[in-house]
Formats: sequence, structure tokens, C-alpha cells
Amino acid sequence: MAELRVPQPSPCGAESRECLVEVPRPTQLLHDFLGSAQIFTSAVNDLMEEQLRQVTGAKVTFSQLKLLKMVSLTGGYSVSSVATFLRVSNAAASKAVDRLVRRGLLHRAEAEDDRRAVKLSLTERGRRLLASYDAASSKALERLLGRLPSEQLRKTAELLDRLSVSIVNRANGPQEVCFRCGIHFRERCLLRETVGRDCHFHLHKGAANGGGGGG
Repeated sequence: MAELRVPQPSPCGAESRECLVEVPRPTQLLHDFLGSAQIFTSAVNDLMEEQLRQVTGAKVTFSQLKLLKMVSLTGGYSVSSVATFLRVSNAAASKAVDRLVRRGLLHRAEAEDDRRAVKLSLTERGRRLLASYDAASSKALERLLGRLPSEQLRKTAELLDRLSVSIVNRANGPQEVCFRCGIHFRERCLLRETVGRDCHFHLHKGAANGGGGGG
């Protein structure tokens, strides 16, 4: 298993070379770390889906919620961008948009400058649903994580960001538009700043001004 190097300050000072020697970590410790990260992610996803069920009565899936959130943050430009975000085919993305339009949660129109593109916006009903979900999920997260010191949360987030940068740097994949943060868009992203990935939300967030909603 290749060792992952995570950039971090030297405890012995900038001029010390001895402290830059990397100590191999036991493989099981690395697997335990990944297991903990996976369990946390799964637990949070379950919590978010439960909040969605309470708000909508299981009438909206989490995938549909993600699409509504994407539109609230950026507006919609093409079926292909929706497909990339949801990690589905163009046909599946088109059907997902159709369902939300029929249910009165999304409005769809042709883009004025490109008839091949679509302009998506939230309807008033869609905005109310998303606002209710955001309020419910924020309360649930505050209830569970609110007792943790802010500094501890910040340092944990920074560690995860550094690990993500190291992994993405090693992947050497194409510089495609990045959707890695999902619906948790942040103004400051280490991937965008360090690796140079183009963030879909950052590129198009201004278009949401006419589409209602926010992140």
C-alpha cells in the first residue's frame, strides 16, 4: 500500500530536517481511519435522509433534493451538468428534471443564448420545501455536533482537506469541473485553491440570483 504524505507543520521548527522523516504507519491503522471516515459519512447521510422524510413524508428522494439544492445554488444550464452532479446518465438526469417539473418543484425554460441548454429555477413550492429541509437538517446537526469545540471542528476539517488534496493530486485525472462537495458548497475550498479544480458551484453561483434559494 503506497504511503500517503500529508503536508503539515514540523513540530521541531522550520530549520530542522530530522523531523521531516516519515514514519511508516501500520496498514491496519490506515484501514481503521478510512473505516471511521466511512461510518461517519454513512451516519450523516442517514441523518439527512431522515430529516428529508420528516419534512416531505418520503415524497422526495435524497437524489431529488440534491438536484433542488444544485439549482438553488447555481441555476441549471444543461442536462449534462445535472447528470455529472448526480452521477447518472443524461437520460436519467432528464427524467429526474421532468419529475420535479411535474410535481411543481422546478421550473424549466430554454436558455435565451443557447436553445440546447435549459434554465432551471425553483418554484415557490420548491423554495419552501428546501427552506424547511435546511432548517430541519441544521437543527439536527447542531443538536449532535454543537457541543464540539469550534476549533476542534475546524482542525478536523483542515485535516480532511489536506488528505483530499493529497489524494486528488496523486490521481492525476482530467481537470473536469468538480462536484466533490456535493450539496455542501463552501466559498473557500482547498481543492480549488491548491489543485486548481474548477468548481461548478463557484463558476455558476451568480446564476442562482434569479432562481431563488441559496446554500
